[in-house]
Amino acid sequence: MTMARIARYGSFIVLGHLIILFLHAYAHVKLEVYASWLGNIFIITVIWLAPLLAMILLLRRRLQTGVALLVAAMFGSLLFGIYHHFIAISPDHVSHIPAGAERGLFQITAVLLAVAEMAGGGFGIWAWRALSREG
Repeated sequence: MTMARIARYGSFIVLGHLIILFLHAYAHVKLEVYASWLGNIFIITVIWLAPLLAMILLLRRRLQTGVALLVAAMFGSLLFGIYHHFIAISPDHVSHIPAGAERGLFQITAVLLAVAEMAGGGFGIWAWRALSREG
């Protein structure tokens, strides 16, 4: 795979993740389901900013650093989301979301985030291996 394709596909994954993330954040606000201050720090740095920085690095042809950050951000986000949306019994769990117009949006985007983060992490591992083979 060429360097340009890695940058393009990685950017596509990040942008898709951010669109889903924006819709999920919208549902959080409308349903008044908020994270702790420590959770918010993680969300801002790992889930929002790290993928954006990874995309910038990929587009600037800093592929190994960008791919490594993409893998860390996607798998970190995945673990955080799986725990908070599907394991921990809390207001953030998909089955404990209060009734409201955005309940379905919250639940669907929680699943879509997990899928996008698995895809992003998997792509990152694949791209890392491809870059390693190229030297």
